[in-house]
Amino acid sequence: MSAESDLAARLAAVADAERRGELLTAVDLAEQGLEEHPGATELRYRAVLSLARAGSTEQAAKRFEEYGLREVGTEDVLALEARIAKDVALAAPGDRRRVLALRSAALYAKAFDATGGYYPAINAATLMLVGGNAEASRTLARTALERLHESGEAGYFAAATEAEAQLLLGDARAAERSLERAAKLHGGDYGAVATTRRQLRLVCEHAGTDPAILAVLAGPRVLHYCGHRISRDGSGPFRAEDEPAVAASIRAELDRLPPAYAYGSLASGADILTAEAVLDRGAELHLVLPFAEDEFVAASVADSGGDWVPRYERCRAAATRVTYATEDAFLDDDVLYRYGSELAMGLALLRARFLDAEALQLAVWDGQPARGGAGTAVDVAAWAESGRPAAVVPLPGGASPTAPAAAPIGAAQGRVVRAMLFADVRGFSKLGDAQLPRFNAHVLGALAEALGHHDEHVCFRNTWGDGVYVVMTDAVAAAACALDLQAAMDALDLAGLGLPEHLALRLGAHVGPVFELRDPILGVESFIGSQVSRTARIEPVTPAGTVYVTEPFAAALELAQAPFSCDYVGHMPAAKDFGRLRMYRLRGPGS
Repeated sequence: MSAESDLAARLAAVADAERRGELLTAVDLAEQGLEEHPGATELRYRAVLSLARAGSTEQAAKRFEEYGLREVGTEDVLALEARIAKDVALAAPGDRRRVLALRSAALYAKAFDATGGYYPAINAATLMLVGGNAEASRTLARTALERLHESGEAGYFAAATEAEAQLLLGDARAAERSLERAAKLHGGDYGAVATTRRQLRLVCEHAGTDPAILAVLAGPRVLHYCGHRISRDGSGPFRAEDEPAVAASIRAELDRLPPAYAYGSLASGADILTAEAVLDRGAELHLVLPFAEDEFVAASVADSGGDWVPRYERCRAAATRVTYATEDAFLDDDVLYRYGSELAMGLALLRARFLDAEALQLAVWDGQPARGGAGTAVDVAAWAESGRPAAVVPLPGGASPTAPAAAPIGAAQGRVVRAMLFADVRGFSKLGDAQLPRFNAHVLGALAEALGHHDEHVCFRNTWGDGVYVVMTDAVAAAACALDLQAAMDALDLAGLGLPEHLALRLGAHVGPVFELRDPILGVESFIGSQVSRTARIEPVTPAGTVYVTEPFAAALELAQAPFSCDYVGHMPAAKDFGRLRMYRLRGPGS
């Protein structure tokens, strides 16, 4: 394949990922393409645009500069710089938001002056409204409409631009007609639909228009599915003879609430029935398997007999993506099932956020409370705690599907899911003996004080030199602790303490199943397992002064609706050849 053909193929793959709302995949594909085509401006542009669309504003701004896009004068690139400035503005509070909105409007206006395009004009109009200059906003909106009509364009972006201008001019009825037209023209470009919905919601907020007008341009539904396994001998809630009726009910629910994306596992029974129905409808299937595949098939598919294994294989082959919650041995440890289910829920919610779309759970459930620490009732309860919508397919002879799911019962007998932090201080190895006591007293002392504020959630802590290892109850507690540790380091006057100013904390975080065992050397309860090793491999590749977290950690925060944000930073190689991991930068509320 020629270099030109390879570049074209890579750009097509990136564009396809963008259309499907796979923004993180689009970033990864663009950056992989840049390894082969380092001078490709279009790949650089698409990588930065996908980062911006995914909400990773700081990373988008950083790559924009690194890629030299400021020197490119095309309308798309000029508008991208303005778009990044817009995202910065919208994240700011109060008066600062208005000031930064006007700065972004000026950048869009600059792009308009250079190109005369309606796209920068309409964006400048909206940012003028956010900045408080309603008169300038209306003037620019009318100009955008004029340029749009002069262009003769009649596709999706033209209809969306027309709707935005009409909303800015106070003509809600005309905007509604334009939105109806846009809904018929997007052609499955869900990334574009998500961007449009966010932009128009912003206009509605500042123009005093009911955002319900945007319902006609709803994003694609994202599904999390779960349910009981088939019972070969009839001892379980899902009897083999009930399969046709349950399959029909699943299909009826998917006809009523059709998803574009579905996340879940692939056990015999409800999982495979739902996966088959999802695939039959042309939706994407994203599988999350809880542990090593051969053991999963043996424990959760093959023992049901019949043709469940071939059906599993067909669904797996047709899946868009297969993620392993862990690749560890099962060891008859049900906590891995729960961890896998919660990871699938979090990934579904992350996808829904990127798409500005509804997330729904579909559960095949007998209405009975949990019988242990994992299972359908536990999954239903976890989803219900988030307040998000759900649909239940009842099993024949089961309890009312509206019965509340009980909390998990019983103590864990094997692994437990915990959040883990690893930190060290860049520059520590260059300290001299005279500086080490000051480092111990002031740097480690400040970190210890910050850690002490989270004692109720700390399960284990250890330190060696400049290294810090902390195990915490959950991802939300760990996120708060990690940011406090960074804040404590940032607050130190290193020069005043007689220490080098280049000292900086780098911190990595992960959540996963680990063994809680007594350390015979330390004589305390400690935590070990492959997930601990994974966390340790994150911290060495984390930039100093930041907190990097894994995708399972980001998914756990999303499921918990925690007040933190996670900016995607890329598919990064972990230390010591531990593989490549999707990594996010953790941010606190309002940052």
